[in-house]
Amino acid sequence: MNLHEYQSKFRFEEFGIPIPHGKVAETPEEARQIAQEVGGPVVVKAQVLTGGRGKAGGVKLAATPEEAEQHARSILGMDIKGHIVRKVLVDPAANIEQEIYLGITNDRAARMPVIMCSAEGGMDIEEVNRVKPEAIIREHIDPLLGLRSYQINALASGIELPYPLWRQFQKIAACLYRCYMESDATLAEINPLIITAEGDLLAVDGKMSLDDNALFRHRDLAALRDTSAEPAVETQAREAGLSYVKLDGQIGCMVNGAGLAMATMDMTSIFGEADGIGPANFLDIGGGADADTVAAALRIILADPDVKAILLNIFGGITRCDEVARGVIAAFSEVHVKMPKVVRLVGTNEEEGRQLLQEANIPDMVTATTLSEAAQKAVAAVKGA
Repeated sequence: MNLHEYQSKFRFEEFGIPIPHGKVAETPEEARQIAQEVGGPVVVKAQVLTGGRGKAGGVKLAATPEEAEQHARSILGMDIKGHIVRKVLVDPAANIEQEIYLGITNDRAARMPVIMCSAEGGMDIEEVNRVKPEAIIREHIDPLLGLRSYQINALASGIELPYPLWRQFQKIAACLYRCYMESDATLAEINPLIITAEGDLLAVDGKMSLDDNALFRHRDLAALRDTSAEPAVETQAREAGLSYVKLDGQIGCMVNGAGLAMATMDMTSIFGEADGIGPANFLDIGGGADADTVAAALRIILADPDVKAILLNIFGGITRCDEVARGVIAAFSEVHVKMPKVVRLVGTNEEEGRQLLQEANIPDMVTATTLSEAAQKAVAAVKGA
């Protein structure tokens, strides 16, 4: 789950990181009022969950409240990389002497967080890493020890931060790590962290990504999710407790278990590659496969107009295949699917499950015993459609 800039910076402030004291506006009139409250030049910034706002014209400096209103009117409703701007952040303008990048993320290879700092702030860190990797200073953080002072000093020294700012930098880096850990984040980034003309450090932009699997511990953060910025089917899937990712193929895959779902996608891609046929989605329905779960998954798959066939690949471990079959039959009686369907059941009571499906006489449905057979039948169904 990604947070907007204003949400990330407000979260930073809760942990003691200095930020500009701006406000969010949803109308041009609100932007003018906020600029009047600020009483000086402001920056009007589009709030969308994507990068490249500045290049798209979504970040503009305003010298007066009237100019802020004008900029907000032009930015609100703007389409930036497929994201519609519905809010703008109106921040006091800052006197920037230097821009610094400071961020923390997970290093899966090292199995620990890594804090990164660069004097090349204001740029995408990926681009900096590509063209000038030596400009990024990294320190891995032992989660049992936390971020140590000597590591922060190494970052400050590595970017040649003026020594009078080291104490401020120590506090900001320590607060950012605490924010990262206590939010169960996968990314906490300040880009840029600026040195102002007054000689202070200020986080003028921020970004946070949170671990979806930990949101049950953070109901306040979960409530910040912007569902308008994600496809409706992903919202529907999450509310149904399903894991769904839209892809660009034609075979709607419904599988229980993430590993099996990945294998199913691979097999459909292999057998359909020559004809440009592949999986339309990743959809993990979890350990259970009762009628309600299958029906919810079917509705999500059918919402994709690109789907030409449906492949159900269910492993009956704890859940018996005959129980799954009854759930599938009940779901198909509720959600009428007028397209080819391939069902593969394997595991406990698989023969009983296949027998139930055959006796149900569901239109346009065939069964398969192996994953290869199921994938080939699904590809053939799409070609026939």
